[in-house]
Amino acid sequence: MAAVPIGHPDDITLRALQLLREVDLVASEDPAATRALLSRHGIDVTLTSYGPRNLKEKVAVLLHRLTQGARIAIVSDCGSPVIADPGCRLIAAAHAAGIPVRCLPGSSAVSAALTVSGFAADAFGFYGRLPRRRSALTRSLDTLLAAGDTAVAFCPSGSLSPALDAIARLTPRRRIVVACDLTTRMETILRGTARQVQTELARRPAPSQVTLVVAGKERRKTTGGRRRR
Repeated sequence: MAAVPIGHPDDITLRALQLLREVDLVASEDPAATRALLSRHGIDVTLTSYGPRNLKEKVAVLLHRLTQGARIAIVSDCGSPVIADPGCRLIAAAHAAGIPVRCLPGSSAVSAALTVSGFAADAFGFYGRLPRRRSALTRSLDTLLAAGDTAVAFCPSGSLSPALDAIARLTPRRRIVVACDLTTRMETILRGTARQVQTELARRPAPSQVTLVVAGKERRKTTGGRRRR
């Protein structure tokens, strides 16, 4: 498996480009996005869709190809495979079948957003993609906000506004970073409270890719013990 860019198409390692030129098949979460990347770098290779539907059947087909000796690279639509995408199913199946698995590391929106946030990252939690349904979103944010460490989540376009509303209501003073369209010409990093970020977002075009970073709880000693916010 190989990491691919999270935005700018040139943010890919030399080893990943070599691998994509040499394999028999590339299994991609989004073949259209992968095809554009391969075209950019002059690579002609057979592509197949992997996810999000019929994963059980697709894993069986790809596993059969692997047992026949085919060299297959699995890639996400952007970033590192398995990070909030269905790649783990094929990887687990390959391990179970005794097929060697290798990783070519590279770009990840998780590490990029953490790095630019300025929040402590000695320990952090990753919460995948925030759900779109408000009830599920509220439950996810309750868990995320209760964590003591910095938290990171991918935020689909339909979840961003209600997520910021909920954070502003539940922890109005908590610092957050909204990292929009990382590594592209539209890259925007907004930092502050949820309300401050909402105000700034209202002045800008809607972002297409958002990674949300929430600072961990502040802990202050008081005469009555620790107070958290």
